[in-house]
Amino acid sequence: MTCMDPYPLKTVPIFKQRIWGGQKLREVFGKDLPSGAKIGESWEIADLPDDKTCIANGAYKGQTLTSLAREFPEQITGARDVPSPFPLLIKLLDAEDMLSVQVHPDRQTCERMGRGEPKTECWYIISAEPGAVIYKGLKERVTRERFAQAIEAGTTAELLARVPVEPGQCHFLPAGTAHAIGAGLLIAEIQTPSDTTYRVFDWNRLDDEGKPRQLHLQEALESIHFDVTADKLPVTTVGRLVDTEYFKIDKGHRSANTELLLRVGGMRALIVLGGAGVIESSQADPVEFKGGDCLVIPAAFEGAVRFARETEYLTVML
Repeated sequence: MTCMDPYPLKTVPIFKQRIWGGQKLREVFGKDLPSGAKIGESWEIADLPDDKTCIANGAYKGQTLTSLAREFPEQITGARDVPSPFPLLIKLLDAEDMLSVQVHPDRQTCERMGRGEPKTECWYIISAEPGAVIYKGLKERVTRERFAQAIEAGTTAELLARVPVEPGQCHFLPAGTAHAIGAGLLIAEIQTPSDTTYRVFDWNRLDDEGKPRQLHLQEALESIHFDVTADKLPVTTVGRLVDTEYFKIDKGHRSANTELLLRVGGMRALIVLGGAGVIESSQADPVEFKGGDCLVIPAAFEGAVRFARETEYLTVML
């Protein structure tokens, strides 16, 4: 069995232009966005057919995270085998405008329709403009028939629960939940590795070519769980934010000039929401980090995080 000298792996973001995006990822996190482009998504960890995360630092710079995990599965993930695709998709979202009303299918729906990949996700609110909202789940007593009628009438959004949001909240959205992100939000999105999205309503807007974006109405009606209302979807703000069969997320906050020990264990992904510091060990060179960075901490790594400034972060575990 081959071995590696484990060290914290910084990832290279993959930027996605979106009709609803802006430049906030550059303004807040200093990301090197294309000038003037509407960048809605920065994919920090991905393993999809056309988008695979590369390593940004150290001896394995330029290699994909997936190839490295398969070469050194026990050192990276702590397991003998690594699922395909890599079991996390992590994004930073800049919603300058509204996102479409949409749904992601669950596994049973994908099997029934014979296509698509299931997706469960959560949204951590990094920043929110005054009055910002999300749409999460349906209002009470919305049936499939009533929803189909609303699609025809162009009133779909009126049947979704409109939820005011604040920075520091984490909103869990299991597969099958009808949802939309409102304008004025910066979000960390953690999800299962799927890009299957069925769009129901897009606020009657046009794309850059003056055409409406494609809708997936029949697929959406097949995928939506009509009994999922906002009161059934948890909102958390401290400690263990999410605990599912797919991933677990803890929220951390450290003052300047403090230290956090990292011990050998399961793989962790760190999403740095603000602040700065360095990760040091006897195994590798120091790795600096700042707000907006995403790092994969291999299961075999042991070291210490030293926080140079007050820092808030999310720890994602499988």
